[in-house]
Amino acid sequence: MTNNPDISVVIPLFNKGQYISRTIQSVLNQSVQNFEIIVVNGQSTDEGPFSVQSFQDKRIVLIEQKGSGVSSARNEGIYNSKAELIAFLDADDEWMHDHLETLLRLFKNYPHAGGYSTAYLKKTLEGKIHRPNFIGIPKKPWEGILDSYFKSAAFGSSPLLTSAVGVPKSILREMGGFNEKVWLGEDIELWARIAFKYPIAFSWKGIVIYHTEAANRACRRIEPVEEDIVCRTAREAIEYGNVSVTNKEYILEYIAKKQIQSACRNLLAGRPDLAKIILKKCNTNYFKKEKAFAQLWAYLPNSFFQISRYLKIRIESVLPGDSTIITKLFKLA
Repeated sequence: MTNNPDISVVIPLFNKGQYISRTIQSVLNQSVQNFEIIVVNGQSTDEGPFSVQSFQDKRIVLIEQKGSGVSSARNEGIYNSKAELIAFLDADDEWMHDHLETLLRLFKNYPHAGGYSTAYLKKTLEGKIHRPNFIGIPKKPWEGILDSYFKSAAFGSSPLLTSAVGVPKSILREMGGFNEKVWLGEDIELWARIAFKYPIAFSWKGIVIYHTEAANRACRRIEPVEEDIVCRTAREAIEYGNVSVTNKEYILEYIAKKQIQSACRNLLAGRPDLAKIILKKCNTNYFKKEKAFAQLWAYLPNSFFQISRYLKIRIESVLPGDSTIITKLFKLA
């Protein structure tokens, strides 16, 4: 390995001891080997740090986090990185062998892009694999610049998953890194800020396995939220004229989608009052039915919503990916 790695891999670690060895091994198995792995430990109380130290590889660096939260951990990893291209990986996810090779190829072929991402698969608690519903992306084996990141993110699965993303350090510095003041959606908010100003490159190769079944994921925290941070960021971008006319329509629908999701999160947290406030601000042409369903749940006894969510989970465990009216009825839950 040369003094300067081609790419730095930043992994925030907090009580993911049962997964971190698998995650690091997936990096060590990459088809390109000139990398560094920066694991930022946020005061884990399990065996995670010891698992990291058990790897006898000088490319692996374990840092004790100075701040708190996943955004702080990622920012500290960025600060301590040596490469110009930074790849992010959660401590419970894993990469296929050509992931870094794919990010480096995108970085070389599309130097004007602000971010690079590969496709990913979701693994459920039942051990089943789900393929995201990507919209606005040409079929395999295409790779290139997305026509519109916000079109894809609004109407389908997000083309940017944190464990699949690579970003130039210069772009991360320009953006000020991850927002350390929020605990939910801080990564999505950063991708949005980048996408307002720069194109996004995507490839179907270099697959990531997103382990949604893993324990201790921040997105599973059931706490009320006043508003998704990305909604405020998107509205500000529109107000300051930082978006194109073509993208504005997609961004407005993207905001609406996030508002409906936030409303449903508040319903899960037992705060239908917050859900009603958010939905009152929601303006959409595309998600009218979804908004109407969310409003219905908000005005019904909250136990109805909890039961519907349970039924949705049970249905999906039997019919994963099914698109019948039954799963559509409960998809917001």
